[in-house]
Amino acid sequence: MSKIKIGIAKDGNGSGLSESRYPILRRVNDDHSSHGTNATRVTTALLLAAGTGTRLQPLTLDVPKCLTEVGGISILERLVNNLRAQGFNRLIVVIGHLGDCIQQFLQQHAGDMQVDYVVNPDYRTTNNIYSLWLARQQIREPFLLVESDLVFETSMLDDMLQSDKMAVSRILPWMNGTTVELGAELGLKRRVTAFRMGGDKCNDAHQYKTVNLYSVSLDSWGKIEQSLSRYISAGRLGEYYEAVFAELVADGTLCFDAVFFDADRWYEIDTRADLRAAENMFVRPRSIASRSLIVTEPAATLA
Repeated sequence: MSKIKIGIAKDGNGSGLSESRYPILRRVNDDHSSHGTNATRVTTALLLAAGTGTRLQPLTLDVPKCLTEVGGISILERLVNNLRAQGFNRLIVVIGHLGDCIQQFLQQHAGDMQVDYVVNPDYRTTNNIYSLWLARQQIREPFLLVESDLVFETSMLDDMLQSDKMAVSRILPWMNGTTVELGAELGLKRRVTAFRMGGDKCNDAHQYKTVNLYSVSLDSWGKIEQSLSRYISAGRLGEYYEAVFAELVADGTLCFDAVFFDADRWYEIDTRADLRAAENMFVRPRSIASRSLIVTEPAATLA
């Protein structure tokens, strides 16, 4: 049995966000603690879901991006199913655009996971760096950072359950955005050595696409939070949080080891063309008898 508590998130100046039309809710499970029994295993996820999803319009005019359906199942439902299957027991969600829809959905589908909400009231004029910074007061344990436009298979999280990992993929033609370089020395071939923002490429390095999925230790988060605060204080609210990661990796302050995602088993959905491609990649799951037993049906042919 679970119960709902209402609280107010505060910004860096201590002012409440109560004027927002979204309450800050916490779903508290009465049966177990929000922390995992194994301290080394990540069991909390932080989802950044405040954005407007402009490139998916008109689909996102009335539905937040994470509730866009892929093969008849929303991105958020797929994520929740993946997290629960991997033993996650807490989900922090930063909401903004149509946040009430996300709250209503999770009230029905989060199961026994504790769900905490953080509101980004300035989601129309800020980027994900601000959403991540706003979540700082909710971060009390290692966590998995995930964005709201990703679909991937459950088993791909297997190697992301330890701290300070980041998912990367070989680069396919449809991919764009930030890439990373990996170490060339023996024993460091999974160590992320540099971020390349905006698709900059270096022919002399092994480059991989970022999947925008990170597991973060509390020690690493302390370093990230300090840099985030400097960006926010400088008014750089329109940046991507990857700019912070890039700086910290470059100066050796932050370390991530790469987890390789099969490029044919995940998709980042930014546009309607991405959505069509993702529907071709993923089939529709149908649960039978037990949540742990799943069979699949062919996806409907797209026109």
